[in-house]
Amino acid sequence: MDQTAPDDGASRTMMSDHDDPETHLQTAGPTDIRDGLIRTEAKRALVWVCVVALVALAAYLAQPLLVIFGGIVFAAMIDGGQRLIARVVPSVPRGIRITLVLLGAVGFLVWLVLFAGNQIASQAAALPHLVQTEAVRLSDLARTKGLLPQTVDVPGLIGRVAEQVAGGVGMLTRALGGLFGGLTTAFLILILGIYFAAEPDLYQRGVAWLLPAQTRDDWRGTAQAMGQSLRRLLFGRLLGMASEGIATWLLLQIWGVPMAALLGLLTGLLAFLPNIGAPISGSLMILVGFSGGVHTGVYCIVVYALVQIIDGNVVVPMVAKRTADLAPALVLGAQLIFGVLFGLLGLILADPMVAMVKIALERQAQRNDDGTDPSAGPG
Repeated sequence: MDQTAPDDGASRTMMSDHDDPETHLQTAGPTDIRDGLIRTEAKRALVWVCVVALVALAAYLAQPLLVIFGGIVFAAMIDGGQRLIARVVPSVPRGIRITLVLLGAVGFLVWLVLFAGNQIASQAAALPHLVQTEAVRLSDLARTKGLLPQTVDVPGLIGRVAEQVAGGVGMLTRALGGLFGGLTTAFLILILGIYFAAEPDLYQRGVAWLLPAQTRDDWRGTAQAMGQSLRRLLFGRLLGMASEGIATWLLLQIWGVPMAALLGLLTGLLAFLPNIGAPISGSLMILVGFSGGVHTGVYCIVVYALVQIIDGNVVVPMVAKRTADLAPALVLGAQLIFGVLFGLLGLILADPMVAMVKIALERQAQRNDDGTDPSAGPG
């Protein structure tokens, strides 16, 4: 009995070791990595794979993300308007101020359709034929002076350019057409902008909640700086649109230039696109001016130059303090890139996006100068 007892105890111990579930969990498996360096590098590789996947997902969802950013831009416009009202009547609640801004925008659109719609519509119908006629006249004059080869078919060239422009608009519509059509995109931007403007703190807290705790304060400061810069940029842009459109319409109307109202409206709308909109509206203005004679054409050139000089060097810098201080070449390059990638919507939103990226980079540079890294945590 004494000799068998130790053997029985050993066998029971061996059986208990093999049957214990915790022992099985502690044994090495086929996917365990014992080397600490390899484990660290594997984690880093996994992080980079996730980053690449996120970038690919962002590229795939570029159009919806651009629509969301358009809602943020529209919300900044609404917020800027209600802040202006708050300076006049600070006792009015924020919700009422936002409602007044939206009602003002709707009222302007209604006025534009009811009172100016017929005149502008008739002028818009006659504008393409007038532009083509003047282009043919200029090409004939250039051929007479030997500045243009005789084999150039200007009407055909204009037709091909028009087809290319129509094709570009068609590509934009198709790009947005899966989930968002043309009108649906505008409607979604409008609704998103209203939601963002009504409760901005709600969405700001939501984004901050997704970030590490030690970076949330810095995120709030960056978001406030972005909002302020975006409001200033858009306020300066809207002021420039209004001043250019009204000044162009009045000056052309005084001389009796044809389609003065339509040219003023197009000049104001195209002023939202810096560096690109002004040459387009100016070219249309000059072509229409020469249709009324040489003196009218020269007058249109003077009007275009005067309006651009005053607006670019006096109005916008004085009120918006040069807004986000963006380099013109940087804005133009961003517009070209976003215009090719995302069409008209990307062209419109390129300037605000560059301004927000600039603020984020400036904040990061400031943190680097101060020697602070909010993501590193305390000590």
